[in-house]
Amino acid sequence: MPDTVPVTLEVEPDVAAALADPATRERVARLVSRAVRPASAERLFAAMDALSAEARRRGLTDEILQEELAAHNVERRDRPPAA
Repeated sequence: MPDTVPVTLEVEPDVAAALADPATRERVARLVSRAVRPASAERLFAAMDALSAEARRRGLTDEILQEELAAHNVERRDRPPAA
């Protein structure tokens, strides 16, 4: 990718292992570049705001969200690592 600079990100070990593959790393780099460009980020944040408003309209509260995230984290913690 022309005109690029290296960036260090903190990721989980299995993600780091997947990024060891140069082709995967290049695809992820393109995806990140597209996602965080100012115009793309603005569209992404607008979509996230719209989704959040719709979820709240349907009754999602911060408390429900925290409970769901906690349950997800417990399930994830108890799941055996990917081979």
